[in-house]
This record gives sequence, structure tokens and C-alpha cells, in this order.
Amino acid sequence: MISVKQVQSKSDLKRFVKFPFSLYKDTPYWVPPIIKDEMASFDKNENPVFKTAEALFFLAYRDNKIVGRVAAIINWLEVNEQGLKKMRFGWFDFVDDLEVSKALLDKVQEIGNENKLEYMEGPVGFSNLDKVGVLTEGFDHIGNMITWYNHPYYQSHYEHHGFKVEKKYSESKFLAANADPKLFYKANLLIKKRYGLRELNFEKSSEIMPWVDKMFDLFNDSYAKLSSFVKITDIQKEYFKKKYISFINPEYIKFVVDGDDNLVAFAIVMPSFSEALQKANGKLFPFGIFHLLSARKNSKDAIFYLIGIHPKYQNKGVTSIIFNEYYHTFKKRGVVNCIRTPELEDNIAIHQMWKHFDPKVIKRRRTYVKDL
Repeated sequence: MISVKQVQSKSDLKRFVKFPFSLYKDTPYWVPPIIKDEMASFDKNENPVFKTAEALFFLAYRDNKIVGRVAAIINWLEVNEQGLKKMRFGWFDFVDDLEVSKALLDKVQEIGNENKLEYMEGPVGFSNLDKVGVLTEGFDHIGNMITWYNHPYYQSHYEHHGFKVEKKYSESKFLAANADPKLFYKANLLIKKRYGLRELNFEKSSEIMPWVDKMFDLFNDSYAKLSSFVKITDIQKEYFKKKYISFINPEYIKFVVDGDDNLVAFAIVMPSFSEALQKANGKLFPFGIFHLLSARKNSKDAIFYLIGIHPKYQNKGVTSIIFNEYYHTFKKRGVVNCIRTPELEDNIAIHQMWKHFDPKVIKRRRTYVKDL
């Protein structure tokens, strides 16, 4: 007998966050979150996404033991401003039991029906800066802090319960050495001269902060045409600025501006924290923080998190400026591997951007959809 209970207390929420620690305890490729940070992201008083979205969290029990979890999410910007009557769900984990996954999905469906929504899609987060997609290939590659890892049986559960594939994503990897400057150095000079552009590099996080709001505005402009895009609000900008920007290596953030100092392109890369997070095992103290700081300084893997280019400058070679700057940074830092986070498989422009670096797809993931 499966019972599904809504998370009502802080202790329940901690159980929700910690469930994957037992589900994946024997999986060497799963990367645990920092428990405190994960709980904060679900706190309505801390995460400003809850000003325009709401979420209910559920745990599935059998014989008083947790066997699954799910977050049922409604992004009201998406529903009211874009007219997408979508019931979102994410943080969906479960033991290999169809009764468990069905009970959790039924709860999501129930909430969607109560709010007169038309379909449900997952796994997705609150917005486009959250994790996305169930892993369908690449189970033998280590995860990272900005993607979900899951067991191979997840895919069959979605299909058994009548879900259809909605979006397909791929993640790829290439050697930093493949970014041969001969491919972009001359183009970099030509593009800067033709459009009056220049690069901005940073040594301190404080130098970046005055540009962050402009960066998020450009992010909104760059991705507005992509399916299921939800803009970042002003309140969320402040939240992400405080939570993430100060922890990212300043030299891993690159901007391109025009002659009037208008931001026309940006890129954010992060060192891989995967192994450090595994060592931390959900806790910053007493030693987790040292593992993370060591990775920030010494990781030889760089993860491309975001790249944004103003629509006016897309397909005009501006990325050659960004790649030229990263070539020098990566060479100085001894970076060996470059890893790309999930990108829509039908986003031809982004795949064309990377083609000269001989990327190899290492993971694929999907979101699934079902009418309510």
C-alpha cells in the first residue's frame, strides 16, 4: 500500500531533500546537493521564484519508509502571461515500482486539474535556470551540480504511464585543446573591428556586479524565442546575483560590449564541483567547504553554463571573441575538458557554434508530457 503525503514541516522538507542520498548511495555517478542550499531553494521566504510560482512537495511512503518524492509546480508567469496551461513537476525520484511513480504523478495531475491546467510536463524546475530533463543516455558519466542524475529505469516509468516525449536535450564534452586559436583568432579581430566591439575580463567579483542586471536582461532577450522560456524577474536577478555570481571564478565570466558599453554577449563557465560535492556528501562543514574551494581553484574540467548573445548580433561571429578569451583563461588554469550543459537538440544555432571543437555527446535527456 502506497501513501502520498504533502510536505508540511521543515523536517519533512529535509526528508524530501535527503531521499536521493539513500536512493543513489551505491551510484558513483550521482552528485549530491548541499542539503542546506537545496532546502533554501524550496523556502518560500528565501527563493523569490515563489512570488510568481508555487510548489507543493510530496513524499511517497510504503510501510513508513520513503520510496519516492515529487515537486508539483505552477509557474504563473508561464500560465497567465504566455497562456501555457502547464502543470510542471520536478525533483521526481522513486524506487523501481510502477505503483510508486503512478501515485506521485497522480498527485501532480490532481493539482493540475484543480487549477484547470491542460497538460503536465517534467521533469523541469521553476524556471530556465533550474535543472531539466530525465537522463536517458550517459548513466556512466558523472553528473554535475546543475543537472539531475537518475536510474535507467525512470524512462520506462514515464512511458508506461502514458507520457510522450516533449523535448530532447544533449550534453557534450570536448578537449580544451580542441579550441585551437587558429579557428577563431582572426575572426575575433575582424568581428571586433567590424562592429566596434571589445571584450571585458574580470579579476574580482566586485567588478562583475554592476553588469549582472544587464546580463540577465540580455539572457531574457537571447532566449525569448526558445520553447518554454520563462523570463527572469528583477527580484530573481538579485537572488541569483547574491547566491551564485560571487562564487563563480571571476575570470570564468566573459562579456562583450559595443562602443557605448552596451552588453551584446556574455558567457558563464564554472569549474566542475562534482567530485568535491561527492566528498562533501551534502554538508559544507566541517570539511565540505574546503573541497569546494579546492575545486574552484584546481578543477581541470570547465562547465559551460550559459551563453547569451543579443538577437541583433546572433550569427555574426561574436562567439569568436568569447572563445578567444576563454582560450587564454583555460590555458592559464590548465583546463583539460570542456563540458556543455543540456542544450535542446533542435537548437541548431547553438550546435553550429561548437562544431569546430569536435564535441562528443556524452548524455541525452528528455522531458515528458501528458494531457490532463
